[in-house]
Amino acid sequence: MTPQDLVARGLTPELAVFLTSMLPIVELRAALPMAINLFHIPWPRAFIISFIGNLVPVPFILLLLGPVVRLLSRIPFMKTFFTWLFERTRRKGNTVIEKYEEIGLLFFVAIPLPGTGAWTGALIAFLFGLDFRKSFLVITIGVFIAGVIVTSLCLLGWLGAIIAGAGFLLLAALGFWKL
Repeated sequence: MTPQDLVARGLTPELAVFLTSMLPIVELRAALPMAINLFHIPWPRAFIISFIGNLVPVPFILLLLGPVVRLLSRIPFMKTFFTWLFERTRRKGNTVIEKYEEIGLLFFVAIPLPGTGAWTGALIAFLFGLDFRKSFLVITIGVFIAGVIVTSLCLLGWLGAIIAGAGFLLLAALGFWKL
């Protein structure tokens, strides 16, 4: 279902943007271009809607993931799975986040690339046992920075798309080079 389909079914463009910004993976990285370039929502309003929408799931992830894991760990094969997952994550974990904790988490959330963002940041904060208040604050600042970057690129139009594409290709090339 496309954003236009949501609007055709009665949702306002603002609500479609808000709901899109809450979704994992796409988050505000998709909601802002949709708001600014597709629905022509003024950028300050688009930013606020996307920013708030992107933060809505974070406290739920940070607060509820622990109890859910504890509950599911009562099932033997789930306990085995979670033990394996946590040990593997901490063993092979993102060294930047392990070493710098909140600052590493901030940079991880702030860089608007696929696989980064509030959802993944909250999951990482949980897996590494970071403090709820600090994690929520750091994720909020990271989402704000990502929002500023994405909004700036959206306002630059094709030039912004070229800059974003070139940056993504550069990061991909550096990633392959390190292998």
